[in-house]
Amino acid sequence: MAVYALGDVEPRIDPTAYIHPDAVLIGNVEVGPESSIWPHAVLRADDNLIRVGARSSVQDNAVLHCTSELPTIVGDDVTLGHLCHLEGCTIEDQGLVGVGSVVLHEAVVGFGSIVGANAVVRNGQVVPPHSMAIGVPASVREGVVSEGTNLVNAQIYVERARQFRQGLRRLD
Repeated sequence: MAVYALGDVEPRIDPTAYIHPDAVLIGNVEVGPESSIWPHAVLRADDNLIRVGARSSVQDNAVLHCTSELPTIVGDDVTLGHLCHLEGCTIEDQGLVGVGSVVLHEAVVGFGSIVGANAVVRNGQVVPPHSMAIGVPASVREGVVSEGTNLVNAQIYVERARQFRQGLRRLD
């Protein structure tokens, strides 16, 4: 894995987290217990904090960044889909950000909400708990996501990370 200090600031990774060897973590990054960071994901915290809570997955080619004024905060049991981009936003517990989605500055994706594939959640936009944000720009359908919808997916990635920690081996 490519884990880099930036000056005196080093990433802090819980020992139970799984970081794929091809992921990149730079600077003020925190990765919580049983979370996973997958191939080619980049978490670059050069100006502020990027925090990934417990049992959350940052999937392949996701990009997480922050600004000097805004941290990027990912709660517990969150799934960040392949190719998504987060910057200066908050994803609350049990959220899911779909493949190719973008969540921008000061946006908040509420507890248990889903950002649909390829959606763009604009600066300052709030997706209330248990809602779905879809489209470009994202429109919100409130209260349509059932309680616990993402918990199964989050648990699958906790188990998958254990499998990779034990069985992944490079062949070249």
